[in-house]
Amino acid sequence: MLFLSQVLTLLIFLHRHVLAFVHPGMLHTEADFARMRAKVSANALPWMTSWDILIANSHASASYTPRPAAIIYRGSDGVHAQNYPQLYNDIAAAYALSLRWKISGNNSYANTAVTILDAWSSTLTSIQGSTDADLAAGIYGYQFANVAEIMRSYSGWAAANQTAFGAMLHDVFFTINHDFLVRHNNAATDHYWANWDLCNMASMLAIGIFTENVTMYEEAITYFKHGVGNGNIDKFIWAEYTVDGQVLGQGQESGRDQGHATLDFALVGALAQMAYNQGDDLFAYENNKILTGSEYCAKYNAGYDVPYTSYTNSDVTQSVISNSSRGTVRPEWELLYAHYGDLKRLNATYTGMMRDIVNNASGGAEGGGGNYGPNSGGYDQLGYGTLTFRLA
Repeated sequence: MLFLSQVLTLLIFLHRHVLAFVHPGMLHTEADFARMRAKVSANALPWMTSWDILIANSHASASYTPRPAAIIYRGSDGVHAQNYPQLYNDIAAAYALSLRWKISGNNSYANTAVTILDAWSSTLTSIQGSTDADLAAGIYGYQFANVAEIMRSYSGWAAANQTAFGAMLHDVFFTINHDFLVRHNNAATDHYWANWDLCNMASMLAIGIFTENVTMYEEAITYFKHGVGNGNIDKFIWAEYTVDGQVLGQGQESGRDQGHATLDFALVGALAQMAYNQGDDLFAYENNKILTGSEYCAKYNAGYDVPYTSYTNSDVTQSVISNSSRGTVRPEWELLYAHYGDLKRLNATYTGMMRDIVNNASGGAEGGGGNYGPNSGGYDQLGYGTLTFRLA
């Protein structure tokens, strides 16, 4: 009877994902795409502003030509030239094209998106360079998987090619994601900043969804709650304060610089959105802890003072909050505000404020890869959140 009870418990635990992964079910669901189509059809603002930014971006052209490579190098290994911009530009293009297809119904955009996916799955074998290869595997892994998730319903993407793309995600990206979260390159568990863990968790979760791998998916969820590194929610948002009746959560990279502090919330927002669309509400976990961190980060970057506790790990002591890159513009806040402010009607005042600051700096709505400069930081987020996430 004990054995039977254990088996039943396991089956209950796995039941939802074994039988019913939601597709599309990463950053966007089919209901989301229906909303986008309706808003664009009605010329509704500010969704239409974001759509116009999307279709004006050269990455969204049906004539876009991919540049796949057998080996991607990020970070200097002293021998090879870094070529990772080829990857992040092609992913940005594939994502923009997938959105144009889903919203307009024009298959020419789908065909180009699929051409990009197939070019990489038939070419890419490895990500190398310095330890920055771990960042590439995390950020570009979750982004690439999101494009594939959108395109999986396209009749012009052959099943065999979808399988090949999933195999590439597993063999090239997931293997690095998993190894990094387990070993951290044999460094101290607190050595790597939160964004390193968060991007690899997001990639693992996304690849798990696309390939319907329950074990992979659950590994990412478990790490968010109990992981040994700084992607663990309690190590990432590690100090909380009540200010004017609102709880604010200090992020692990607040004393480092605001470029990375804001990146953390772009990544954890994507992670939580993907999990939410599969039925796991990480947004609500530990009394909306992600919200406390988002509000802290957004408040400071919007120009307000926040409390700060000196942070120490095995490498550094940071006694004051960093004002380096304060006010960083990243297309990330639409997602967070839509969930907390619009959907759940919680106090997300400063998250909404940063959403508006970024939109005003971006032409009235969030843009995507290519709208925020040529360097990798402008491609750390897929973007276009005003079009894809805005609810009201």
